[in-house]
Amino acid sequence: MNLVWQRFTLSYFIVQDYFATSYLHRALVGLLSSWRQSSILLQWGDTIAAALLSLIYLLAPFVSTTLLGLLLVACVGFWLLLTLSDDATSTNASSFTPIHLLVLAYWAIAAVATAFSPVKKAALSDLVTLTLYLMLFALCARVLRSSRLRSWLIVLYLHVSLIVSVYGLRQWFFGADALATWVDPTSPLSKTTRVYSYLGNPNLLAGYLIPAVVFSLVAIVAWRSWYKKALGLTALIVNSACLVLTFSRGGWIGLVASILTVMALLIYWWSVQMPPFWRTWSLPIILGGLVGVLVLAVIFIEPVRLRVFSIFADRQDSSNNFRRNVWDAVFEMIRARPILGIGPGHNAFNKIYPLYQRPRYSALSAYSILLEIAVETGFIGLGCFLWLLVVTFNTGYMQLRRLRQLENKEGFWLIGAIASMVGMLAHGTVDTVWFRPEVNSLWWLVVALIASYWTPLSQNKTQELTSPSSEPAAN
Repeated sequence: MNLVWQRFTLSYFIVQDYFATSYLHRALVGLLSSWRQSSILLQWGDTIAAALLSLIYLLAPFVSTTLLGLLLVACVGFWLLLTLSDDATSTNASSFTPIHLLVLAYWAIAAVATAFSPVKKAALSDLVTLTLYLMLFALCARVLRSSRLRSWLIVLYLHVSLIVSVYGLRQWFFGADALATWVDPTSPLSKTTRVYSYLGNPNLLAGYLIPAVVFSLVAIVAWRSWYKKALGLTALIVNSACLVLTFSRGGWIGLVASILTVMALLIYWWSVQMPPFWRTWSLPIILGGLVGVLVLAVIFIEPVRLRVFSIFADRQDSSNNFRRNVWDAVFEMIRARPILGIGPGHNAFNKIYPLYQRPRYSALSAYSILLEIAVETGFIGLGCFLWLLVVTFNTGYMQLRRLRQLENKEGFWLIGAIASMVGMLAHGTVDTVWFRPEVNSLWWLVVALIASYWTPLSQNKTQELTSPSSEPAAN
């Protein structure tokens, strides 16, 4: 059974054996290597790539989608330049992982779905967008292999999220106009301010801040100096407060799921040093404490109580009722094209959905990322995406176990990436802000962060045998 699981998760995946005999790889990778050796600019290739990525994560909350698209095109072009100019035997040229393989498979399925789409032109435009995000993942996975550049991008994101959250808190204290009907107008919370900061939508802001809360918490543990830990604690408090004040129920679900995941993984990391009592009971105690805090908040804070209870109000809540009607139409869309769907993207969705929608319930998406993927690429695409998730989480666990064995504190950022994925997926079960550039770029960043740690299982075992656990690896 263990062997079946390892094969399913591609744990022993070694693509270098294939690349050694691949004519396409030999023909393309290294095509411009001689030029790179004489180019002063490309000697700093990964640093320049990190600068381009920094622009995306620095500007994402503040600028238009068009500008972000241009930056994504620049990143893709530079990734192609780096790949073509790599030495075919270099580490960067051979850093293809099981996660890359599943990302490539998902893109191929989306391309086939586009070819068979009833609205090919609309699907093709969004296939281009999907391609840009997947190439962003490839560039991030390459850059993040450097611990220095990895730390830089995480710190940059935390500082930007702090600016976003401070402005969100300002909206809470001084008021902000609602830009859409975000709350049931018959609810006592209809006049409550839901902060949205620079992103224009409280649900989108919540999706953007989930990784910020997670990495702020991890930073408190990972950073060594006290003033850096104080910065991490400040970011944790401010980002958490702003996320809560979005009153996004999906965001709250994602926040709880990500915090629980962080706590579980931190306990796993420290469990080898814990006394037997704490090794057994620390997680139940933390879980019970968190549940207790949530119960007290529901009992004594009326806005929280009303918002939480609205989750279980079914069609009595207008937001729930809207989603239920959209989902009914989406299920019919899936039944009509269950194999490959209608093609990727919201343009294709907007052309097909009106044929199935309930009267007065227009929608721009399926309000669930799993349903959206099933609509766009059918059950084949959904199956590939779920396989990608399994392989990514398994890779994250394998590398976390390796880093724990080596006592390498870089593993804390890996914990943050895994927990961020869990939180974003939990939020995405009832919303599709995951597809917006501000959130989607973060999603592929954390997936790439996990991929950047990857080593084949056979190499993991070799490192465990050759590296004494008493000597921590350099950070």
